[in-house]
Amino acid sequence: MTVALRAVLICVSILLTCYVIRKIRHSKMKIEDSIFWVMFSLLLVAFSVFPWVADILSRLVGTYSTANFIFAFMIFILLIKVFSQSMKISQLDRKVTELVQLLALDREELEAEKEGKKREVHHK
Repeated sequence: MTVALRAVLICVSILLTCYVIRKIRHSKMKIEDSIFWVMFSLLLVAFSVFPWVADILSRLVGTYSTANFIFAFMIFILLIKVFSQSMKISQLDRKVTELVQLLALDREELEAEKEGKKREVHHK
């Protein structure tokens, strides 16, 4: 792994960690999500500080170069994260649909009750 790639990995991981910490401070990110991003940046630091780990893994996987392995590995991790987020979004979407349906039924019952009371008042 080249020195330039190592420097880029360290800079990106430091910037990512600072950004995540800033978002946590402003309460714009959940702690569970921030843990993933901090771990992701630590993994980048680990690959840049201990390049022999990435070299060994690159040879085991059979990639052309260590840089290709690192990029492919990071893309793989991010794809897993995107899939996880997609699952959460699907669950939340289903829950929102159920809540909207319940709200519509509650409103319909309220309107029916109001109509019933109006009829009683008019009949008296």
